[in-house]
Amino acid sequence: MAQLLTVEGISKEFNVRGKKVLALDSLALGMDHGEFVTVVGPSGCGKSTLLNLVVGLLPPSAGRIVFRGRAVNGINPEIGYVTQKDNLLPWRTLIENVELSLEIRGVEKSVRRRRAEELIDRVGLNGFEEHYPHELSGGMRQRANIIRTLIYDPELILMDEPFGPLDAQTRIVLQDQLLKLWSANRKTILFITHDLIEAITLADRVIVMTSRPGRVKHIAAVPIPRPRDVYQIHTSREFQEVYERLWRELRPEVIMTEV
Repeated sequence: MAQLLTVEGISKEFNVRGKKVLALDSLALGMDHGEFVTVVGPSGCGKSTLLNLVVGLLPPSAGRIVFRGRAVNGINPEIGYVTQKDNLLPWRTLIENVELSLEIRGVEKSVRRRRAEELIDRVGLNGFEEHYPHELSGGMRQRANIIRTLIYDPELILMDEPFGPLDAQTRIVLQDQLLKLWSANRKTILFITHDLIEAITLADRVIVMTSRPGRVKHIAAVPIPRPRDVYQIHTSREFQEVYERLWRELRPEVIMTEV
């Protein structure tokens, strides 16, 4: 079976104050159907730029991106995108926010309401359906952000540090819920993070990027069985081995960025 997504020698250059800045350079990767891949790298290495290219928000300067056998040449509504900010509409209730993408697609109200209620229940937000975003915690809003994307069933989901702004305890809870949601339908996920522990905990494979311009430096499979206990996974020997190997690759890139 052909890969769902291939990134073929992508480079991206920006003009910043009259100067050309190369954000990504000859980056290549591929993803199989149902795979969970995390990308980790130092700040400014082009991780978010990569997602914007994949979904079609930005055109590449060189190379191409192929999704389902077709080149991406513009915004692709078949790809879901979960951003770091929840971007919930403040004038809509939780359930109305979750329903939004189905409403835009013209799905009958009773059908979209039933689907929204199912997802809200699965992430433990039942009882908050009629609350507005300002009445919810950061973790609640991000759960709503995630299921608002899942509700229209995209084959590929891009996630740009969705748990970055949250406290450590809430992050672990949402990591656990995300893995349970993913296990239920095995959608393909490309997940950006700064956190190496998070990258290993979630992924089938971890991609380490270099400092800018971003390139793929190293790819490692995570041979830890699923389902995973996110609360204890870091204590296992397999986790420690993967962590040490990936940190050896990531550490010099982080140091280079900080110098």
